[in-house]
Amino acid sequence: MRTLVVPALCLCLLSIPAAAQSTDGAAVGPPAAQPSTAPGAGTASAALDTAEAVPEQIRVVAQRPGPGMWKVSKGEHVLWVFGTYAPLPKDMQWRSAQVEAVIRNAQEYLAPPQALAKPGFFKYVTLLPSMIGMRKNPDGATLRDVMPADDYTRWSGLKAKYLPDNDDIERERPIFAAQALTDAARRQAGLWSDKAVREQMVALIKKNKLKETTSTFEIPMDNARTVLKNFKKSTIGDAACLARTMATLESDIAAASARANAWAKGDMEEMRKLDFSSREEACFGAMMNSAAFDAEPEFRNMKDRANAKWIVSAEKALASNASTFAMLPIGAILDPKGVIAALAAKGYSVEQPE
Repeated sequence: MRTLVVPALCLCLLSIPAAAQSTDGAAVGPPAAQPSTAPGAGTASAALDTAEAVPEQIRVVAQRPGPGMWKVSKGEHVLWVFGTYAPLPKDMQWRSAQVEAVIRNAQEYLAPPQALAKPGFFKYVTLLPSMIGMRKNPDGATLRDVMPADDYTRWSGLKAKYLPDNDDIERERPIFAAQALTDAARRQAGLWSDKAVREQMVALIKKNKLKETTSTFEIPMDNARTVLKNFKKSTIGDAACLARTMATLESDIAAASARANAWAKGDMEEMRKLDFSSREEACFGAMMNSAAFDAEPEFRNMKDRANAKWIVSAEKALASNASTFAMLPIGAILDPKGVIAALAAKGYSVEQPE
């Protein structure tokens, strides 16, 4: 069941995506992923040159079968894992007879691992005043104040192109500016989240009345007020997050059509070339390793704790069900330290789609 009330801080933390990956689940790098060779922050002329090429709007309307599924098994018991991916073209129509058949014959659905904080409604209400200004830089600083000059020059060019009417963003932390920039660039290119695909899967799961198992790590919020206070006054070293986002933004958007089509066609060779990790390290890592969370260290290992709960759920399902269906982000599936790799290390057979 979806939590109705979640502190704004947690919403912010869990909305930071890895490169080219949706925000609904933890996503980290695949084996043999090659970091982008796009240049880092450049000069004013480089920024202007970068901002000239406007990606074409992407429209994929033909019905696509989607990727194959990973097969995790022990004896005759099978866990089928479907890999989600974002961004996808807004108008893409998707359908997979294979996935539909698996869902019809499955006994249980494993939802992606997640971390949530649940302080309770009345405690949440008392925290609302503390949340005001969370997205802003400490001490009234602007992006110009917290970014190197060359990076700010590049930012100015990209902001003029993608966020021309959003002047308030100049006072936001780099990590939130990076997210706003990415979202705006994707929208201009006709790219959106994978929400439609996931909703289609959920509808099939409900239609076939599968038992649903969630793997949610509930983050303790006993020190929520202190966490919020520390976060608002801390410099979290996230300028590198915005620099990394800018360095790869246009190349990522330009390649998005090919990537979306690779997912839709099930071209795993192309999907394995994606770099899921570098931006996460610059963005999510900067936040999690900051002093802002000294009062609540559980924030730092929330992804690992949620993954551990998912692995336990997967083992129970494999022990009791003939067939189980699960959804995970592609990046999480390909992660050499992720949940699928952990099941393989435990002796389960793992077959990748061709």
